[in-house]
Amino acid sequence: MRGDERDQDGMFSYISLEQRVPQDHPLRAVRKLTDAVLRTLSPEFDALYADSGRPSIAPEYILRALLLQVFYSVCSERLLVEQIDYNLLFRWFVGLGMDDAVWNHAVFSKNRDRLLTSEVAQEFFAEVNKHARRFMSDEHFTVDGTLIQAWASQKSFRSKDGSDDGDGTNFHGQKRSNKTHESTTDADARLYKKSYGKESKLSYLGHALVENRNGLIAAAMVTHADGYGERDAALLMLAEKQEGRSRRITVGADKAYDTKDFVSTVRELNVTPHVTRNDKGRTSNLDRRTTRQPGYAISLSRRWLVEKGFGWLKQTGPLRQVKLRGLEKVDWLFVFSCAAHNLIRLPRLMAQPPEMLREKCA
Repeated sequence: MRGDERDQDGMFSYISLEQRVPQDHPLRAVRKLTDAVLRTLSPEFDALYADSGRPSIAPEYILRALLLQVFYSVCSERLLVEQIDYNLLFRWFVGLGMDDAVWNHAVFSKNRDRLLTSEVAQEFFAEVNKHARRFMSDEHFTVDGTLIQAWASQKSFRSKDGSDDGDGTNFHGQKRSNKTHESTTDADARLYKKSYGKESKLSYLGHALVENRNGLIAAAMVTHADGYGERDAALLMLAEKQEGRSRRITVGADKAYDTKDFVSTVRELNVTPHVTRNDKGRTSNLDRRTTRQPGYAISLSRRWLVEKGFGWLKQTGPLRQVKLRGLEKVDWLFVFSCAAHNLIRLPRLMAQPPEMLREKCA
């Protein structure tokens, strides 16, 4: 029997948002973890706002909405706010009621900018990692960097002294370098390439220290794109990791880190460098004292974990080409996205039996 089509004239709903979201939906566990982290950060949020004046969008709403933007690859704040308005799952995750008004996208972006100039991303990242600590190795890590394309065109890369001819549309035959040129739209971006045969692009370098057990990100930061950025950032993250600790740890890395200064400095930090040997046409800075150990081969076999994280950050997350300008804001977005990466993986790790989590690592 054919059913009747009815007009959508209902005014009231007797089913709450909580009932509409399935009990086994993956976002339920993520929302529970996110709420625990945000409750811890509440005193930090209080310090960012004045005691009087017109109420702004609650920072908890903003951060939950930004998590959705990362999880679902939403390309802009305009589209994010639009989806929060009609998508009941998004509305539930952010914390809005069925009849609550959704903000204008410009107001949302303005309120988000208050957080972009603060340390909220690092604090959020640190709180997420406190919940992830039992799933993370505290001895064995891998470090690497990835190129982040800046929100600036090649045409904006103009001479600092204004001596360029033309309008920047044709720069063939011109010698351009970061010493003599800079972007007029993003002065922090640098012209850089990571491999031979690739074109140079205005970019930043994102760096991650990944633990070798489950591939969770233990530390993250963004620097200017240059040939020393990866090693300098690795040393900073390892120094912070080893602060106040006497126990030796290991760090795996690719052959770009096989330099005399990096290997010697890492050893001074009480860290064993498990770096891929770069002995093509030169002498490697690692000898048999390190490479003969079983842990060296195991560390190299776990290096794919950091590439897996970078793949998620660029394929699902917003880091293939950022839509923010300035080192400080790009660093905020990168660290926050790394926190989202750990946050989305934690529920599945928590659901696994303990024996499955004891993966072999160096």
